Amino acid sequence: MKARLIREAGFGTRAVHAGQEPDRTTGAIVPPVYFTSTYVQEAPGIHQGHEYGRVSNPTRSALETNLAALEGADHCSAFSSGMAAADAILKALRPGDHLVVSADIYGGNYLLLNEVYRHFGIQVDFADMTDMAAAEEAIRPNSKLIWVESPSNPLMRIVDIGRICELAHGHRMDVVVDNTFATPYLQRPLQLGADLVLHSTTKYLGGHSDVIGGAVCTNREDWAERLAYQVKCTGAVPGPLDCYLVLRGLKTLHVRMNRHCGNASRIAAFLASHPKVGRVAYPGLATDSGHRLASRQMRDYGGMMSFQLANDRVDLALKVLSGTRIFALAESLGGVESLIGHPASMTHAAIPAEVRRERGLSDSLIRLSVGIEEPEDLIKDLDRALDAV
Repeated sequence: MKARLIREAGFGTRAVHAGQEPDRTTGAIVPPVYFTSTYVQEAPGIHQGHEYGRVSNPTRSALETNLAALEGADHCSAFSSGMAAADAILKALRPGDHLVVSADIYGGNYLLLNEVYRHFGIQVDFADMTDMAAAEEAIRPNSKLIWVESPSNPLMRIVDIGRICELAHGHRMDVVVDNTFATPYLQRPLQLGADLVLHSTTKYLGGHSDVIGGAVCTNREDWAERLAYQVKCTGAVPGPLDCYLVLRGLKTLHVRMNRHCGNASRIAAFLASHPKVGRVAYPGLATDSGHRLASRQMRDYGGMMSFQLANDRVDLALKVLSGTRIFALAESLGGVESLIGHPASMTHAAIPAEVRRERGLSDSLIRLSVGIEEPEDLIKDLDRALDAV
């Protein structure tokens, strides 16, 4: 009865309670973290749902239950990192299979596809997923997957997930949506037709820059079985403490995301009006090319953005990057603290320079992960750094 009540409850209630039953032995409202590698069986093959720690763990199961409830999914598999989660999906492909991938993609995934899976006979084409004609043109008879980021990293491009899913399913392809930037609070790709939703739980879901993890959610039984098989066979699983930290973060996801979005909206408006700033990529701006679409398929516009200086000088952009005091110069994103980064030398350094520039990622681009500090302090920090160049 309570489980059904939680399933039908609002997002915040599910975030706090799904998979989070109080401990029946002690009454502790926070379930214990299960540090165990194996489980006692009543008889050979007869057990209480867990056999061996690589295959399953009660704390990991609680995380998977919670995240599935937030994404509106029937199944979730947790992994040791976002890259491990992506790798588990790609391992379902076979030599000769082809996939179409967003041209504007995280550098780590570009590296995984080009430097690892190409050597195993997996064929990859990159396409501008905001252009339906370009996306369809990239499809081949042996295409199996379309891989989408929306909003994309780092150019914040918005993809029409519903139309991409219609296109893919018309060609008997499945769709993977990396929902890391949006989180299930802002966007629900499964409801828009996606087959798989990928997360780096390191980011907003954990939310405190203190854990590495990943997850894949799906409503498809066949994909759930494939992912569970990868968990068992390859063992790229998160430890129980990692699962606990993500679970703790998920309880406040909706509260934090509201603050991230509010702060980012104010900062984007400040940057868009600053005389030393050129293009600002943030779907919350009415002038952004993805604004109308984001308004339809997202609850709010997120805490990520990128921008270039008006003069587009790399040397001055580097001065801005090293000139902030509250924004910390660091990789990653989605924590409570604000981060500033240089994609060309940090998150997307694995992509060749000519490929980056061809896809609109200039060497002067600056990416912001807006935290939950006081927005006035963040604006002053950026203003000081911009005034110095």
